[in-house]
This record gives sequence, structure tokens and C-alpha cells, in this order.
Amino acid sequence: MNKVAIFVGFFISLVIAFGGGWYAHTLKVPQKTVTKKVCPSLLEKIKKNKQLNVVLLNAPSTYYIGPEGPQGFEYDLLHSYAKHLGVELNITAVHTVKEAIEWNNRDDVHIISASLAKTPLRKKRFYFGPSYFEVQEQVVCSRSMLGRSVFPRDVEDLSGLHLMVGEDTSYSETIKNLQKDGFDINATFTSLHSTEELLEMVANHQIDCTIADSNIYALNLKYFPEIALAFSISPREQLAWILPHGAKELEADMYAWLNDFHQKGKMTQLKDHYYSYVLFFDYYNTKMFYKRIKTRLPKYKKYFQEAATSFGIPWTLLASVSYQESHWNPKAKSYTGVRGLMMLTRNTAKLLGVKNRLDPKQSVVGGTRHLKQMLKFVPKGVQGENRLKYALAAYNIGLGHIQDAMGLAEKMGLNQYMWSDLKKVLPLLSQKKYYKRLKFGYARGGEPVKYVEAIYNYKDILDKSLVDTQKKENNATLVAVP
Repeated sequence: MNKVAIFVGFFISLVIAFGGGWYAHTLKVPQKTVTKKVCPSLLEKIKKNKQLNVVLLNAPSTYYIGPEGPQGFEYDLLHSYAKHLGVELNITAVHTVKEAIEWNNRDDVHIISASLAKTPLRKKRFYFGPSYFEVQEQVVCSRSMLGRSVFPRDVEDLSGLHLMVGEDTSYSETIKNLQKDGFDINATFTSLHSTEELLEMVANHQIDCTIADSNIYALNLKYFPEIALAFSISPREQLAWILPHGAKELEADMYAWLNDFHQKGKMTQLKDHYYSYVLFFDYYNTKMFYKRIKTRLPKYKKYFQEAATSFGIPWTLLASVSYQESHWNPKAKSYTGVRGLMMLTRNTAKLLGVKNRLDPKQSVVGGTRHLKQMLKFVPKGVQGENRLKYALAAYNIGLGHIQDAMGLAEKMGLNQYMWSDLKKVLPLLSQKKYYKRLKFGYARGGEPVKYVEAIYNYKDILDKSLVDTQKKENNATLVAVP
């Protein structure tokens, strides 16, 4: 009896256990499988929509519309990144750093680019992408103060001077920190003017000094030759773009792309394009160039424009070549016998069909035709703006020496098709240990480097001068219209 009771009890417990387990299982297993929806990342959205939305500071150091279209260091960098993503670059232009920062946290903004330094305060407020440039804040004052006791050499010398810097910039952050430390600095913080406008105010003696990043000062020196560097007021800082908070996939992609951009030498090439001329800045020559844009250029401008139309070369480049050659003097003559606006030799003029080298129109047409011929002989591997620079160097020193330099660059492990690498090699053509092995032998290779850099410096000044003139004319028209 006891055995039967035990068996029955055991059987009942099994039924209860199995039934309870089955019932619990039916509760846990849903009748329908629910798939968790994963939201696409910002990077995926950008690629899907085929558009990269960027807030970009309208200034020479970042982005502006030149005679040949959009340009600027940060514009070119962003354009390259958009190309890497396979999307269109959609730009919203702003005019001050404060205005740029106000676009932060907008859902439709992917990047804010305004030459922004990653300061400690900003890193607490914003989500930055990778650093792409190193700068240093510099105090910039009027050149007229040089040689006088009022020209500042350190922070203590700022006492008694009138400084103005942009509001919400890294410069205002620096000034306020120095004021907290007890330094007597009379500074005005403005939201009305960009850093470039403040540099112009310094040049026009409206304020004593301002502060600008080293790259901004370097770019604007040729536009405002009346400004002068006083001293550096900060340690080195990194520039970066502001990204939406948490955009980790976009940031990671940007890091990988930027690393590749550096590895391929494209960053060196970009920096060289915008900043290399600084090494050749000449205050008095630049001042004279501005003067002659008004007094001499108007007489010959139409010849450069006609030649540009005929040969497909920017007229401002042709005008810049002519200025480098003759300072726009149609009767110019060198000790070697070259003459005219484009300084043609007698033999070259004859080959080009120029009967009178002193005739401005003939000289410009002949010089442009000669440059066009040089362009045809530049190797096909040389692309973009590099082709014109190679042709100009050949115009100056001869195609044979350019070919020698390209071969030497290749042997040295440099990129023979990039001007930024070729100009490192060209000066070596004057050294015996190099030129004795070259087909065309000795050459003063440093000269074409200075020649090309000077021409592009003049062209940049001329392009900006034309844009500024057009703006003034448009503003005058708007005022005149009732």
C-alpha cells in the first residue's frame, strides 16, 4: 500500500512539473517574432541622401568665391572628403565664428568648418572630428608702429593699446584668461566683424592690434601688407571640424580618410598651394604691385583677356606672368636682351611669329602661345593646377631641366608629378653631385621655384582685388537704386 501511494505521488508530481513547464514555455514564446529596428548612423544617412551639409566660414582661410569658382583651404579639404563619400557638398556660408557656432545642434548640419581651434573650453561644449592643421594664436599690429616704443613684444606691452577680437573665438577665450591672471588688456569683443575684417581694420589704423591664427595671418599678409606680426600669444593648437554629438561612425570614417589623404601627399600639396608663397613675401614689392594694378594694368588688361579667351589660360595668370617678367612695362629690357611685356628673346619671338617685341599685344599673344606650347609638353601624369606650374617653371628654366628634375625626384622617392615635391628637387640642379649625372646639366634650379611662387602670389592678390572691386560696385548699385 505504501509503495502504491509513493508511486502515485511520484506520478502526480511528474504530471504537475511537466504541465507547469509546458505552461511557462507557452508564456515565454511569443506568437509572433518581433525584429528590433536599428536606426541608421549619420554616416549612412549622408551616403543615402547623397549630400554633405556643411556650415562654412566665408573667409580667405576657409572658403570664398574667386574668379574661377569656389576655393579656400577648408573648402578644398571638404570637397575632397565629399568626393571620398561619393556625395554632393552643400554649403551654408556664414561670416563670423560666432555665427558658425550658432548652427551647432541643428539636425540638418553635418559639419561646422570655421578654422576652429580645439581649445579646452570648446572641447567641453562641442564634439570635434580629427585635427587637420596646427596653428598658433598671434598678436598682429599695424606696421606703422614698428620701430616705435609702442609696438608690443609681449603680453605686458599690450597695456595701453586697443585690441579688438571676435566674440566666441579662441582669441576672446585667451584674452579673458589673461585678464583673469591680472594682465591689463584693453580689449573689445565683437560679433560684427570677422578676423579678416579686423586685420583690415589694423591695416587701416582703425585699431592698434588684433589676434589671428598663424595660418590666417599668413594668408592675409599679402592682402594687407600694412599688418605686422608682434608675437605669439598661445601654445600650438589643433584645428578641427565640429560634428554632431555622438557621430562616431562619421568621425571614424573621417580619421581613416584623413590618414589616407596625408599618406598620398595630398595634404602637403594642399598646404603648399595656399601657404608656400609666404616664404617669398616682400612688403615693398607687394605695395608696389597694388599700386600698379590701378596705374598700369588697365592699359593692358584687354590684351590678357583676349589671349586668355584664345588659349584657355586664366587672364589673371597671364597678367601675373607679365608682371613677374616686366612689371607691366612694355619697353622693359634685361641685360640678356629679352624685351617687352612678356620678356621674349629675339629667337623665341621669331619662332612665335612676334615681329615687334615692344608691341604690347604681340608680346602678350606670343608669351601666351609659348606658355601653351610648354603645357603641351608637360607629361600626362602631371594633373590639375600642377600642369600650369610645371609649364611656368619650364617657361623660366627650360623643359629639359624640368625633365631632369622629375627624373631626380623619382630616384629620391618623391612624386615627380607633384609641384610640392618637384620644387624640393629643382634647387639641387645647381649642386655638382646631382647635375653632373643629369642630361641637361647645371641649372639655377632655385629660380623657377621663386618664379612660380611669385606668379601665383600675384595671381591670388589680383583675383581677390577683382572680387573686392566687384563687391563694391554691386553695393554702390544697390545704394543707387531707390
